[in-house]
Order: sequence, then structure tokens, then C-alpha cells
Amino acid sequence: MFKILNQTFRTGIVTTRYPDAPANVAEGFRGLPKIDYAAWHDAAPAAADCPTGAIAVSDHGGLRDVTVDYGLCVFCGLCAEATPEGAIQITREFELAVEARGELVVHAEYILNYDGSHRELTSLRAGTLPGEPAAERAGRKLKEKISRLYGRSLAIRQVDAGSCNGCELEIHALNNPIYDIERFGIHFVASPRHADMLLVTGPVTRNMEVALKKTYLATPDPRLVVAVGTCGISGGIFGRNYASLGGVDEVIPVDVYIPGCPPRPQALLQGILMAIGRAEGRVVSESEWGC
Repeated sequence: MFKILNQTFRTGIVTTRYPDAPANVAEGFRGLPKIDYAAWHDAAPAAADCPTGAIAVSDHGGLRDVTVDYGLCVFCGLCAEATPEGAIQITREFELAVEARGELVVHAEYILNYDGSHRELTSLRAGTLPGEPAAERAGRKLKEKISRLYGRSLAIRQVDAGSCNGCELEIHALNNPIYDIERFGIHFVASPRHADMLLVTGPVTRNMEVALKKTYLATPDPRLVVAVGTCGISGGIFGRNYASLGGVDEVIPVDVYIPGCPPRPQALLQGILMAIGRAEGRVVSESEWGC
């Protein structure tokens, strides 16, 4: 026991100061693929190499529609390798949590050359979703109520709906001395009946559909749901098939989406704090996605 205490005092404080201070991110970390749409000569090679279809192209009448869905992106970097002009750069940005699925989608339209390359970028829009004012007002009121209720403490029930366990490794790190999520009054519980939030990982397998629904219903109102990682947002590389239903919002409502494969602990912390109103919600803009 003395040796443990001695080592603890010698080591000192190791807990990160994030989010009060910038996070220390390793040089090799792969974060947001940032795209310079005006300089992008041809999206077709990147779309062909993308393993999840996060980049999709549709040509018609001399025009090309390009859709980039960061909810499908696994941050592999293959799109950058397929873009020799350097229009796609892999950054170390990880604070990407959003409150609406559509905020992770960017649409670009190009006039094409005869060889199929881009001649000119004609339109660009990011994070657009059809909104209903009444629903938005209700959402703001609910968010204010949640912020009042959970501003100082939060109980989380983590649910593995079909994950490869990559996200679980990052979630486990939230409890270690470095990230120490309990300093924010946030802790994990064993039962959804004691939980304020469900932290859901993985594409929802058909075998977990009923279990996830029952877990959601067992969580007291006003409950929060956070979809973790690419698989939790869209189904990722698994998508929708005989065994997978796709993203979490195919089964239960989702309040916050945290992209990544897997998202690092700071990204998880940012998304959780956003869900309870203790971090600023991010409205995706063209400049944010490298437009």
C-alpha cells in the first residue's frame, strides 16, 4: 500500500484539463477529413475508394452531385490518398458532435468537363435539414429543462447494440485517471431505471432491437440518447442488412451524434456535455467542413 501511495505522489496529477483547456492530440491521430471543395478536381476516385459510401457521386446532364456524409465516415484517410491535388486533408479535429443527423452531411454540385473532372463548383450546402418551427421550439424548451435537471450530475447506462468493442475501449477510458469523467458529476450505472442518458454503440443488430427498445422505455423521462461512433450513427461498414438495422435512430430517438471510428475520449466527453447543455452545440457550417 505504501508503494502505491508513494508512486501516486511521485506521479502527480495526470488528469487532462480538457475541456477547460485544449486537448493534447497525437500527431498520428486521424480526425476530420477536411475538403477544399473548390479545389477538388474529381470526387469519383475518392467515392470509389470509400469503404462505407461516405462520399457518393451522381452525374446527370453535365452536372455532378457530390454528397459527403460524415456520419458514414470511418476516418480511414483513403479519400485523401485518392485525391492527389491535396483537396482532402486529414486533420486532427475531433470535436464533431452534433444534435441533428443532417448536420453531418455536405452537398456539393459541380459542372463537369468532358473527361468527367470538375470544371466549376456551382453550389455548396452543409448541415441542412427541413425544420418545423413548432418542433424546434419544443426542442429548445426540452433542452432547457434537461439542462436544469442534469446541469450538475448525470447517470449513464451504456448499451452495446452490436459494437466491435472499439467504442467501448474509448468509453472505458472516460473513467481512468486521465479523463476522470466523474469530476463533472457524471457516472455510469448498471440499470437503465437509474439512468438519465443512454450511450449507445454499434449498429443495432436485429437480435438487440427489442432489448434496446426495452432499455429506452425503462429509462426515466426526460431521457437522453447519444449515438456513439460511425456505426451508432449510420451502421458504418455494416449498414443495413439481414443482421443489422443500421444506426441507433432507426430504433429509438437520438439527441446527439458523436462521429468517429471510434471517437476518442475527448470527443465522447464533448458530446455528453453537449447533450446536457454544458457544452456549446455545434451548428455545422461550410467553413467548418473545409468548404
